Amino acid sequence: MQGAGPALTAGYSARMDPCPADASAALPLLQRIASLYPELPVPPQAVAGEAPYALPAPVAVPAGVVLFEESSPCGGFPLVLQGAVRVARGTPGGRSIELYRVVPGEICVVSAASLFGQAPMPAHGMTAAPTELVLLSPPVFEAWTAHAPFRRHVFGLFAGRLAEVISLAEAVAFQRLDQRLAAALLGRGAVLCTTHQRLADELGTVREIVTRLLRRFERAGWLALGRERIEVLDAAALRRAAQGPAG
Repeated sequence: MQGAGPALTAGYSARMDPCPADASAALPLLQRIASLYPELPVPPQAVAGEAPYALPAPVAVPAGVVLFEESSPCGGFPLVLQGAVRVARGTPGGRSIELYRVVPGEICVVSAASLFGQAPMPAHGMTAAPTELVLLSPPVFEAWTAHAPFRRHVFGLFAGRLAEVISLAEAVAFQRLDQRLAAALLGRGAVLCTTHQRLADELGTVREIVTRLLRRFERAGWLALGRERIEVLDAAALRRAAQGPAG
C-alpha cells in the first residue's frame, strides 16, 4: 500500500491519500456519516472512539483506481462519502459487466458478504469518479456487527441490492442488447458525457457492438454522437426500444 495516511488492509489498492481539508471535511466524521447514512445505526462505542470500534480517517482515491480484485481477500467495508465505486464481475476473456455502483449513502454488499462469510471477493471494484471513503477494517467491521441494530441494517440492505442483481440477470438473459443499451441511455439527462467503452463495460459487451448500435440509433434520429458525448434527441423512441416489441 503506497501513500501517506492510515494503513489500509489488503485488498484495497494504492494511490489512497488522506483527504485535503475542505468545507465538507471540516465537519466531524461521525456527523458526515450521519448526514449521508441517516439510517445507519452507528455503535455507541464508535461514537465514544473506543477500540476496536473507532473510525479510521477518510482517504481520497482518484478516479479509475482498482480498490479490490476478484478472488482477493476482502480488505474492509467502505463507507463512501463522495464519488462512486463501480462494482463489476469479470470474465477470463477480459470482459466485465457492472453489477451496481456504490455512492454516498449506499453500502457495498459484495464487501459485506465477503466479510460475513470470510470468503474471497466475488467481484472487483473501481472508483468511477474521484472518491472519498472511510474503510472499516475487518476487525472494526466485526466489532460493529456485534451491535445488533447495525447488523440488522446491513442485512436489510441486502434485499434491495439482490433485487437489482436479479433484474440485471433477467435483462442479460432475456433482453436483446439494443433494448439494454436504449435503457442505459435513458434517465441520464439530455447529454451523456461518456464513452462507447464505458457503456460496453456497463452492459458486459464489447465496444464495437455498442458503437454499431449507437450509430444505428443515430441514423434513426434518436441520438447525436460526438467525442465522449451522446445527445438524446428522441427519448420516446429510446423508451419504446427499451421496452422491446409489443406482445
